[in-house]
Amino acid sequence: MASLISSLLVVSILLAVARLSAASTTRHYKFDITMQKVTKLCKSKSIVTVNGQFPGPRIVAREGDRIIVKVVNHVRYNITMHCVHHSVPHPNEPDLRLQLHRNGPERHDVVARPRVLVTGHGEWFNADPEAIISQALRTGAGPNVSDAFTINGLPGPFYNCSKKDTFKLKVKPGKTYLLRLINAALNDEFFFSIANHSLTVVETDACYVKPLDVDVVLVTPGQTTNVLLRTASALPNASFLLAIRPYATGQGTFDNTTAAGILEYQNSNGRSSLKNIPLFKPKLPALNDTAYAANYSGRLRRLADAWHPVDVPQAVDRRFFFTVGLGADPCPKNQTCQGPNGTKFAASINNVSFTMPTTALLQEHYQRRSHVYRADFPEEPLFFYNFTGTPPNNTFVEHGTRAVRLPFNTSVEVVLQGTSVLGAESHPMHLHGHNFYVVGRGFGNFDPVDDPSRFNLVDPVERNTVGVPVGGWLAVRFRADNPGVWLMHCHIDVHLSWGLRMTWVVDDGPLPNQKLPPPPSDLPTC
Repeated sequence: MASLISSLLVVSILLAVARLSAASTTRHYKFDITMQKVTKLCKSKSIVTVNGQFPGPRIVAREGDRIIVKVVNHVRYNITMHCVHHSVPHPNEPDLRLQLHRNGPERHDVVARPRVLVTGHGEWFNADPEAIISQALRTGAGPNVSDAFTINGLPGPFYNCSKKDTFKLKVKPGKTYLLRLINAALNDEFFFSIANHSLTVVETDACYVKPLDVDVVLVTPGQTTNVLLRTASALPNASFLLAIRPYATGQGTFDNTTAAGILEYQNSNGRSSLKNIPLFKPKLPALNDTAYAANYSGRLRRLADAWHPVDVPQAVDRRFFFTVGLGADPCPKNQTCQGPNGTKFAASINNVSFTMPTTALLQEHYQRRSHVYRADFPEEPLFFYNFTGTPPNNTFVEHGTRAVRLPFNTSVEVVLQGTSVLGAESHPMHLHGHNFYVVGRGFGNFDPVDDPSRFNLVDPVERNTVGVPVGGWLAVRFRADNPGVWLMHCHIDVHLSWGLRMTWVVDDGPLPNQKLPPPPSDLPTC
């Protein structure tokens, strides 16, 4: 699974503000993907790294720059460079150059230097994650959970053999720092907090929001959140833990641990002392605190000013109602399965579990063929029932490679309805190739008569990944103005592996810059 590997490789892109002048430049980077042996939690293993680093290196550029990244894959896994949604195939000598351009005022993060700090949140597995997911798919059970959580690749002092593997965030009094929070985990949403410090959320998924002061931030897999940290005006005689713990809503087992780092104050000479001073711990919500998660997510609003206009579609060309949730597959003959009641876990959208094609869908679309997919993905579920109530008797899913085809510039509304089939839980849904506006959310079943009247079409938060509430629904709108083939999927990796995904096929527009470009001449073949 390329998604398993890409989740372990956190590569941060920092773009400094350069609105007034500063000519753009072309910046070249080369990423060599290799295996490296590392030791954590008293055990050694080989992991995939970028340029021998874990987490990976940063790309630093100014707004308007052209970035060319050459990726050379030296490992036996397929690798995905997720920020640009290009799969990197794996022939004998894989070599692919990826070019990143600024496509608009807010397609990339824009921050003020120099006090910018990146904190990537992730998981650590003593075993090989590929083997873990392969075993789960073979047996039909849920995957084994992680052995630790990490902050910038370090688990922190609450785990065995990890006191020295603790991330330290060094700050000075009276300063404001921008923290980039990245959830690079496979299967876990995280609460994040810093003891005795409040945080101001200013950006989500590279889109500015109205400043929101909070003590705890929720970040789902695939999401990024930028927060301002204002340090104490005077040097405190203390240090402070920053910590992450999971927001766990599923019915199965989960990693009930906490990763921590240290917020360390330094004096004007850059020196600090952690000896014989108090260490304060943050107060994090309960593991299943859905009320806090819903309140936090519901308070986010788009900045919506003259510099950052809101372009939410006011009129809608196509409406879709998608159920998202778990289901089951029957156990194959002569096999013992460990899923619910002897079945195998599955997941679906509108009861269709996605089947991976043997040929790339983008290639099929560009060549105007449809041999490997059907453009008849259901606009709504075949049967309606109490989605958040007692589950139906039949929990089996269908399988297929099916897509929705959209003319260029179609305005789309999608209601994502969570289900309680095999248990209600949060599903962080991610759309490739587009941002969307979260215009509505609620608990229970979506009411198509009353709920649309409460949609926020003024300043809804703009994202590319959003969590469908546990036992609830949310509504998003977007404009299909990016030609190509784009996945929409759950960012919980095991749900993705079980089939909780579908594809949008967006046709070309009339103008030259609205047409799908041809593949590069040196594109490796799979």
